[in-house]
Amino acid sequence: MSESPVSNQSAYQGKVAVITGSSRGIGRRLALDLAAQGASVVVNYRTNHELAAEVVAEAERLGGHAIAVRADVETPEGVSALFDAVAEQYGRLDVFVNNAAAAAFKKIMDLKPHHLDRSYAMNVRPFVLGAQEAVKLMDDGGRIVAVTSYGSRQGFATYAALGSYKAAVESFIRYMAVEFAPYGITVNGVNGGLIDSDSLAFFYGQEGMPDMQQVVDQIPLQRPGTVEDMANAIEFLISPQAGYITGQTIVVDGGLTVSAPPRYSEVSDPMTLPERPTRS
Repeated sequence: MSESPVSNQSAYQGKVAVITGSSRGIGRRLALDLAAQGASVVVNYRTNHELAAEVVAEAERLGGHAIAVRADVETPEGVSALFDAVAEQYGRLDVFVNNAAAAAFKKIMDLKPHHLDRSYAMNVRPFVLGAQEAVKLMDDGGRIVAVTSYGSRQGFATYAALGSYKAAVESFIRYMAVEFAPYGITVNGVNGGLIDSDSLAFFYGQEGMPDMQQVVDQIPLQRPGTVEDMANAIEFLISPQAGYITGQTIVVDGGLTVSAPPRYSEVSDPMTLPERPTRS
């Protein structure tokens, strides 16, 4: 596990942030980063209270304030319960990050109606309903960010259900940006590539999937991303420095989706890249 951020209260002092699925992974890292800068963080989880309690304790140690809210955002009632807790505890909101996600990894011909229903219920509906609730609590403007995936733009094995719904999320980002701008609210996305997380390990751990290193070798930066890479991008979009950015989705993938065959990892001399040139 990576080291905790160093406390530096200032940037988010007094701000209130809701992060869905923040008991682990990207959400956990972002929650701790914001808490270390003085934010009050709502740690949302569905089942693992122990992990959520650990995030709350660490956030408090870093100088922020945090509460854990058990709410299954897959259901409309869960989304309502989450924001009811925010309203009761803080009465206002500055940041909403839609991070929780889930889907069935299956070929299109194997997708059943319940797979499609759950993928929608977990990835699209919580973002839309959550944004509606967030806007009602953003009395002084705010920031909304959704975590998406490079499967929204690139087709690859067994990812159709999740990737297609992430594409829908990116479309909603653009529409929300237009409608919420008069309220002083920006809406953006962070599109992750291969991010080293439990979800990535699960995806590549399925029978029949290639060794993940084969894909990593195709990334120009030659490594998978980290939860810190994703949290840093989200943190930028919710910062004052990004106040004039809205309706955009930043891709955090080490160059994976801008490269195409033949890649330099696949060629041989004389087409290979030389060592970095230096001034003689």
